[in-house]
Amino acid sequence: MANRFVGMWRWQGTIERKSYAIAGCSAFVLKYFLDKFVAFAVFGRQWFLWSYWQPLGPDVRVNAIHPDTRTFAATLLVLALPFIWLGVTLTVQRLRDAGQPLWLVVFFFIPVINILFFLLLCTLGTHSVTVQREAAPWPETRVLDRWIPRSAVGAAAASIGITILIGSMCTVLGTRVLVSYGWGLYVALPFCLGLFSVLVYSYHEPRTFGSCMAVSLAPIALLGGVLIVVAIEGLLCILMAAPFALGLAALGGTLGYTIQAAYWLNKGTPVMMSIVLLFTPAIQSVEHLAKLQAETFEVRTAIEVNAPPERVWNQVVAFAEIPPPKELLFRAGIAYPIRAEISGHGVGAVRHCIFSTGPFAEPIEVWDEPRLLKFGVTENPAPLNELSPYGNIQPAHLHGYFVSKQGQFLLTALQGGRTRLEGATWYQHTMWPASYWRLWSDYIIHRIHLRVLEHIRRQAEAATG
Repeated sequence: MANRFVGMWRWQGTIERKSYAIAGCSAFVLKYFLDKFVAFAVFGRQWFLWSYWQPLGPDVRVNAIHPDTRTFAATLLVLALPFIWLGVTLTVQRLRDAGQPLWLVVFFFIPVINILFFLLLCTLGTHSVTVQREAAPWPETRVLDRWIPRSAVGAAAASIGITILIGSMCTVLGTRVLVSYGWGLYVALPFCLGLFSVLVYSYHEPRTFGSCMAVSLAPIALLGGVLIVVAIEGLLCILMAAPFALGLAALGGTLGYTIQAAYWLNKGTPVMMSIVLLFTPAIQSVEHLAKLQAETFEVRTAIEVNAPPERVWNQVVAFAEIPPPKELLFRAGIAYPIRAEISGHGVGAVRHCIFSTGPFAEPIEVWDEPRLLKFGVTENPAPLNELSPYGNIQPAHLHGYFVSKQGQFLLTALQGGRTRLEGATWYQHTMWPASYWRLWSDYIIHRIHLRVLEHIRRQAEAATG
């Protein structure tokens, strides 16, 4: 009995339909009551069978939810991990016992379909197949045997080439077809490419950890170059995404190494390859349909000016042209402020802050001279000019994915005729994961603030002197 229980958690072996049905139903009942207990006892929430379709409620959107709800969701995910592992291993064993191709395990991950799939597997009888057919990457084919060389160098070259091709297609799907810059593109894709490249590389024989890491990272680096060459993306965005993408690719490569090192390659690789190939576009499609709600972020930057608020105010409302930037950040293409103009006076006036990529239209909402100037933003130019050998390229993320919503200047009188000048910006971006991209956007906005504030300080202090 103990050996049978342990065997259910392994990729190898078979399980007949009766044991599969009992194990699957028992696991679901256990998970349901465990989730119900945790939801009520720990979080004070009700939990029902239909809660699996809307675990956080019908009106909750990702990245715009209460911290307690996020903790609840994270707890559910952690509790689900062992059941997911058990479900996949049982499904693989049942497919093997029924003589069906192992790649069909991907249906385990598709909502509603997975229930019908489970019921179907509970009806299929035992039908043994040869190891050769069982290990085929796709039904009735040995395509990879012919396309993947057996030598280490040849296998690495084939792995990198195939991975770059798949990565390019998924990138085009996300950026040009679904127009979704989210978890599928920035998280699922690099992780899956790292995993997939190692599985292809080690298809014929086990490989060393160092070589697996090299093979998992190389396609990501080369894919970035390909995207620049074919004018899908520019250098700046590739460089900003690189640290996150390389880290996830390394994680995927490590998992791939673990899989092949255990030497279940010939039987497990088909399962993993199929999951990897379908997982990324599935995540991208879900993101596209979900239309994730963007969170509003705030950046504040303050300096002290050796001039009274009245002098500073005049420069805040509208300022003359700022000298060309010396910072590498702006010279590389990030949009930077040039000058500010205003039409009208008081609330209802429209301020235009001219950037290197175009003007921001900023209707004045609060005119509290000389203390507070607050404005909305109705027009946003592109956040950067991409570095590309093709000149001016226009990836989709340059339009509508980074949006300034509101801004203000707050002036506070200090002793000795000085002024504390603070600039604030409220903005949104629909680039996921937001916590990673916020590191870049907060830093860039802070540098933009400093460019404006320091120019205002120079002008106000010169006028005072």
